[in-house]
Amino acid sequence: MGHPTIHPTGTTIYNTEKAYGGYTIYQAAGQGALLIDMNGKEVQLWEGLSGFPNKILPGGYVLGSRGQRSAKHGIQDEVDLVQVDWEGNVVWSFDKNEYVEDPGEAPRWMARQHHDYQRQGSSTGYFSPDQTPETNKGNTLILTHENVINTEISEKVLLDDKIIEVDWDGNIVWEWRPNEHFEEMGFGEAAKNILYRDPNYRPSGGGMGDWLHINTMSTLGKNKWYEEGDERFHPDNIIWDSRESNIVAIISKETGKIVWRLGPDYDSSEELKKIGWIIGPHHAHMIPNGLPGAGNILIYDNGGWGGYGAPNPTAPTGRMNAKRDYSRVLEINPVTLEVIWQYTPGEAGFITPLDSYRFYSPFVSSAQRLPNGNTLITEGSDGRLMEVTNDHQLVWEYISPYFFKGGSLDKMNMVYRAYRVPYSWIPQLEEPKETKIEPIDVTTFRVPGAAQSGFERKVKVDGIIEAKGEDDEALFCVISDTDSKI
Repeated sequence: MGHPTIHPTGTTIYNTEKAYGGYTIYQAAGQGALLIDMNGKEVQLWEGLSGFPNKILPGGYVLGSRGQRSAKHGIQDEVDLVQVDWEGNVVWSFDKNEYVEDPGEAPRWMARQHHDYQRQGSSTGYFSPDQTPETNKGNTLILTHENVINTEISEKVLLDDKIIEVDWDGNIVWEWRPNEHFEEMGFGEAAKNILYRDPNYRPSGGGMGDWLHINTMSTLGKNKWYEEGDERFHPDNIIWDSRESNIVAIISKETGKIVWRLGPDYDSSEELKKIGWIIGPHHAHMIPNGLPGAGNILIYDNGGWGGYGAPNPTAPTGRMNAKRDYSRVLEINPVTLEVIWQYTPGEAGFITPLDSYRFYSPFVSSAQRLPNGNTLITEGSDGRLMEVTNDHQLVWEYISPYFFKGGSLDKMNMVYRAYRVPYSWIPQLEEPKETKIEPIDVTTFRVPGAAQSGFERKVKVDGIIEAKGEDDEALFCVISDTDSKI
């Protein structure tokens, strides 16, 4: 489907009575870490601070990176993870995960961080009244890369998504490697076959298989399930999701074993069939205590493509064998697997399947539960941030005005992930005035110079016949002969 070449940017909708007021941080393409208020005013830019993603802490501290490894030698490797203050001064940094000697580059230590990290005190990295992330002490959980060979999976070099925990001084105190738990992931024989031949092989970085492409990783935090005796949901256990395999899983921090899992096959039980296929997921996490829905799993189910399995007409080799051209946000009870809440094209008001693509980001994206019960959704591929109520009303919308220039993301205003925090977290700023922004009625709005409303001329055409189809939709035909048949 095509998209308009001209569209508004900035805050386009703001219901001051129903939206949760605060500041929103996101990585603005080619700019840095950008903080905006509810009306879209840009209140602070940490220029050049990349973010995979950027996160903001109480006191106006921001986490991000000072650069990315060359694509000739790696895939989405951030060179370091740093915390900067309001003025941009580095107050904490980590890079001593791997000593890298890339051809043509000076040897250096590198974090190889990608996609996610969590500072102690906050299970998800976003605001909950029951959690306070540390700003001058504590450990940090980091999602990193490691090149490995595991012939049980493939003979090709694999890009493994190693999770590490580092203390404030940068010492690695815990590690977990997914390739060592391959047999716990539930792959069938057809999936293992294609994984062995093509583990999502990419020529970047000298050639390697980005077999899982984990993009989310967070602790569960305190939750009612563990308090009721379910050991699978120990607060220190870690949830992650895999964009390429369609898996959402929880691992035991103590043993490393997978103790809870959705996918990779969503036809294996009645409960999973009711959920439907989760494809290419992002930002799967347990909603923290102190927020509505606490204990449930919130997932941005991208759709698009993902998975390994039997070949089919759209996946002749069996890789990326599941496809869907729209996105969903799902809130799932992890014990019963019941879908408690969802936001799909249907809830967004679109007709499925005719225009369901209008809520669709086949990559990146996220969902954050807010204190008032609303959900902040990053529909990332088109740079759209939106806040919806529990009954699916759109009460805030923002379109990023920043576009990449050159490279594979040329002319895209993609946003990987955005976070909302309360005004009180930024003591450097006075709480802004909130001004309501009514939605534009696109059926009457015209750009300057165009007719603003009505018609220059209007004539009535004879011979218009209305007919009804089987689905009771009106079909309109203009005919020149009133005796003609439809």
